[in-house]
Formats: sequence, C-alpha cells, structure tokens
Amino acid sequence: MGVTIPRIELGILGGVFDPPHLGHVALARAAIANLGLERLLVLVNEDPGHKRAMAPADARLELARLAFEELPEVEVGLDRHPRTVDMLEELRPKNAAFVVGADELADFGTWKEPARVLELVCLGVAMRPGVPAGRLLEARARVPAPERVSSFDMEPVAVSSSDVRERIARGEPIDDLVPRRVAEAIARLHLYRGPE
Repeated sequence: MGVTIPRIELGILGGVFDPPHLGHVALARAAIANLGLERLLVLVNEDPGHKRAMAPADARLELARLAFEELPEVEVGLDRHPRTVDMLEELRPKNAAFVVGADELADFGTWKEPARVLELVCLGVAMRPGVPAGRLLEARARVPAPERVSSFDMEPVAVSSSDVRERIARGEPIDDLVPRRVAEAIARLHLYRGPE
C-alpha cells in the first residue's frame, strides 16, 4: 500500500540570502503556485554552517523582507540554526515542504541527517535547466524516502548572489538582478563594496 502524503500547506525556503535576488523571488512565486501553498516561510540563515556570509544577519533579514514584500503569502524570519534539520526539529511544521533548487537536491545526501529532514517535511524541488539529468537521477535514487520528494518546473533566472556582490564591488548597477527596494537598501547600507 502506498504512502499518502498530506496536502502541503506551508512551504519553507531557507537560505543565506547574501543578498536576495530575482531568482529567489521567482523560486518563491513558483513554489507558491505549483505546490498550492497557503504560506511560505522564508528563513534567513543567521550563521550558515556551510558558508561564510558577507553581510551581517540583520542586514540580510532586512533585504529579504524587502525582496519578498510583494508576495502576501510570504513571511520572513531569522533562522538561528546552522543546519536545516535542527531548525525543523524546533519548528516541527505540519504539512510542510522545504523548497530547494534541483542543484540542492543533488547535494541533499551531504546534509546533516537527510533522512530525518524527510521525516519532518517533504522536499519541493524546483527543476531548472543547468543541473545534469544524470546527476539528478542519481540524487533522487539516494534520497532516503523518494516518495517525500515533489518536483515542479520553473523558468530559470540567470542570477546568483555572488553575481550581485561582484557587480557591486566593481561599481556596476544591479537593477536587473535584484528588486528595486533591495538595490536601494544595499546602497543605503553600503553593503558588498569591498573585495570578497
């Protein structure tokens, strides 16, 4: 007998958001539309366990609030846990999907306690071009509970946070990479101006 997955009501999108950009906003929109989410909780990682943040957490939190302000389903908060599983253990969300890109699914096996993550939430995977199909098939085959993984298509947005930071460091405009209010706040807060 198959496993019945309850209807997903809550999405969780976690990240460093250093800074948030139009790709993040597109991912949020696609997840809300394709997963039928009532709410999307965007969590800014205060102290990521896997990479160093260039801007302080309070600045990244402000930027994320500005980036997602036009999406009424989105609530932005701060995640004080370095690892996703620790945040989920505290939050214990009901009927939730943790939203990731296809590239993150390919690395899911390296996460802390991936099996426990899939006990606590489903994965909502945004399928984007650029990640080799073979790598995705291998990743899905290694997932401890593949029935807990849902995928959806989204149009790719060719931008990364490092692209934004590099442009700022070179003194180039970023208006085509981030929401307008995010660009204004980055300028006001004098963020990302030095060498990385």
